[in-house]
Amino acid sequence: MIAILFGPPGAGKGTQATLLARHFGVAHVSTGAMFRAEIEAQTMLGHEVAPILASGALVPDELTVRILESRMDHKDAAGGAVLDGFPRTVAQAQALDRMLAQQARELTVVINVNVPDEVLLNRILKRAADEGRTDDNREAFAKRISVYRQQTEPVLDYYKQARTGVEDVDGVGSIEEVNSRILAAVESANGQRV
Repeated sequence: MIAILFGPPGAGKGTQATLLARHFGVAHVSTGAMFRAEIEAQTMLGHEVAPILASGALVPDELTVRILESRMDHKDAAGGAVLDGFPRTVAQAQALDRMLAQQARELTVVINVNVPDEVLLNRILKRAADEGRTDDNREAFAKRISVYRQQTEPVLDYYKQARTGVEDVDGVGSIEEVNSRILAAVESANGQRV
């Protein structure tokens, strides 16, 4: 299974991707977590992406695709993966299609988690306080939501036109409620019990 967990910043993709990956016994692949780990380790890549993430902009496609390709070659992703934070542009979606085709794999489902903007902002500010994430602030959120609307939302249209299963899920509620909706959406997309 290759699933994409899609949604705006603060939609709960990381939490839900972890639960979904655990449920199906596949890898949770988060480009944001990979970038933050590079920043924390103070690698050259970390120094390159830190100001980009802090500003709320997207890391360039070529760099993001390279990181994802490397991650998908890890042993734990052999049986499948839940992609969290990728693809964020149509170019990244096209690169993912090429990569999966080369590996004789298919995208199973795209889960689109919908959450109102005011709820997103509250979640982002709470996450900043709880986790100490310096990239979570009002200014970065405003920039990220703008970038999301302009560059990332078109990815949904790309998948809908490609007839990939896109399942919309209400992302407001408890973690358990949202997870239950996501599992039902995966089941609906695959026509099978999960």
